[in-house]
This record gives sequence, structure tokens and C-alpha cells, in this order.
Amino acid sequence: MSTDLDPNAQSPMLVTTDWLAERIDNPDFVLIDAGEAVAYRRVHLPGAVGVPHPYLKGKGSKLVMPPEQFEPLARRWGISNDTPVIIYDDNASLHAARVWWVFRYHGHRNVRVVDGGFNAWLDEGRPLTSRAPRPEAGTFTSNIDESQVCMLDELKDHAANGTGPQVWDTRSDGEWDGTEDRDNKRIGRVPGSIHLEWRHLMQGPPARRFRPLDEIRSTIVEAGIDPDAPAITYCQAGIRGAFAPFVLALLGNETARNYDGSMGEWSNEDDTPLEL
Repeated sequence: MSTDLDPNAQSPMLVTTDWLAERIDNPDFVLIDAGEAVAYRRVHLPGAVGVPHPYLKGKGSKLVMPPEQFEPLARRWGISNDTPVIIYDDNASLHAARVWWVFRYHGHRNVRVVDGGFNAWLDEGRPLTSRAPRPEAGTFTSNIDESQVCMLDELKDHAANGTGPQVWDTRSDGEWDGTEDRDNKRIGRVPGSIHLEWRHLMQGPPARRFRPLDEIRSTIVEAGIDPDAPAITYCQAGIRGAFAPFVLALLGNETARNYDGSMGEWSNEDDTPLEL
């Protein structure tokens, strides 16, 4: 992690806006704005670099960026393999958690998320800028961690056999019950999956921080998910699916895997089982 942890954060994987404000003028980390590029160009936190797109998908792919695309991007941000990274967004940490997961997939674990992100920072009247920094290039080299991801064939085997980790569907109620098809060829859910929409784990506006971790744990348990057991998580495109492993890691469980293809892939295959 960075040179010091935030004693007021709920988890070592989070930092508060107070902690960030005390260090933003002289950081020993790279600060990443994980929001949409158009919003970043308009305004962002001082010193933050912006992402081309918060999903960080490979070109023409439903899956995460491969090393040959992610490495030059991380280097352009000024990141090397020993560089601490702090991420925030303006979407209740959904995109920040996605970028956290992408770093984790590429083998970089020295990454934390700003609790409340841009929403809390703005509500507290802290400084903003439209000036983009020009960091010195880093030397980041990807070291893919396959344990972070679940692939299509593995989940097909799991669904067919009914064995393996619990499966957490993080989508909306409409996607879960099939009333919202998201332009997929078929509707439904992975057989045996458990539903808990990601946003129920967050506080509302204006700050959009994580709910207290004991409340998050209780909510997950009440939904029928074991917060301490291995899990496969999914949504429509692997973004909300990546949020779930981050939340479980906040609770001390780092074994969850994101099915990055999610329903954008699963529902448009011809031989994947779906239930309603």
C-alpha cells in the first residue's frame, strides 16, 4: 500500500476524502479518475489521470484489456509495478471497483478506492480542476492473475453440474426477472445464481459512500450469499460483476472471481442454460 494507511477508513482497501485531501498536493501515489472521459475533461480532482473508458475492455472484445493494451496505458499514467494507486469515480464507486479489478487481474494489488469518490469530494467543497497532469512514464509490466476471472466454459460446466462456488448475480430486479432484456438474444439468469443488486450496498446521495461493513455483511447474508465463501460474480458486462469481488474483499474474502463476459456473452450464446 501507500506509505501510510488511512486509520479512519473502513478497510485498508479504502481511503477517506480527508486522507486524500491531506496528501493530494504532494502524493506518493497515482490518482486515477475512473469516470467517463467527457466528465474527466470537464472537471476532476487535482492531479488525477483519466481513463479512456471506465470498463477497460479490450478493443472489439467483451473481455478485459489484454497486457499489450493495458501496459502502455498504465505506463502513460505514470505507474510502475511498485506504484501505489488510488482510484475514485462519480458513480458510487462502481467504476472505481471495476478499475481496481482490472489492476488486480493484471497482477497489481497496491490499489485502493476513495470512499465516496467524486460525489463526496464535491459535497465537501474540495478543490477541482480541468487541468490534466503530465506524469513521467512508468514501467508497468502485467502479470496476469487468472484467479480473478471466470471464463465462459468454466461457468457452463458449473451450471451443468450444479457444483462449485456460489454464483452472485449483481444485476437489477428487471434484468433478474427477465422484464429488462438489455438487447440480449435471450433472457434469464445463470441457473442456481443468487440475486443481490450491487447498489443496495451503497449509501445514497450526496456522498455515495459504502454502507458500514457490518451492514453490508448482513445484507449479503440475508440475500443468501455466504460472504466468506468462494464466489463467481456476474452482471451484463462484468462491471457490476467486478464490484462484487471488491465488496467481498472489503469483508476479507479475496477468493471471488468476476465472469467478465457476463450476460452480454452468456445470453447471446446458443448453448448456455438460462432460468427464469
